[in-house]
Amino acid sequence: MTAPPPGGPAQRPTQRVVVTSPRTRAPRARRPYSGTREINEQSELGAVYMRTLIRAQRRLGLSVCFVVCGTLGLLPLLFAIEPALGRVRVFGLGLPWFLLCVATFPMLLLAGWFYVRQAERSEREFAELVERP
Repeated sequence: MTAPPPGGPAQRPTQRVVVTSPRTRAPRARRPYSGTREINEQSELGAVYMRTLIRAQRRLGLSVCFVVCGTLGLLPLLFAIEPALGRVRVFGLGLPWFLLCVATFPMLLLAGWFYVRQAERSEREFAELVERP
């Protein structure tokens, strides 16, 4: 056995050893297509995504329109069935005129607010669906 040199054990310079190498030659894993890419490239799947959104928006718009027009359309029928309601006075106006001139606007505002809120919710859900990897 040889004795260590005076002044302590022998000091070797530290050397770094590379254990792994960069993956330059290996093919990279492909990322799945996102829905936005499908829509931008106007592929068949992108068209399905867009048809789904448009169909949901159309259904919502038609249902809100049906409720509003149905409510306003039933007023003449209501007054034809019950003519005594036509003689009722509200704030100095006959009930038919009050409902058509005053009460219609809050109903339209409420229907518009409901439509916008539901349309934005539908768009958020669509965006979440499309952005999934």
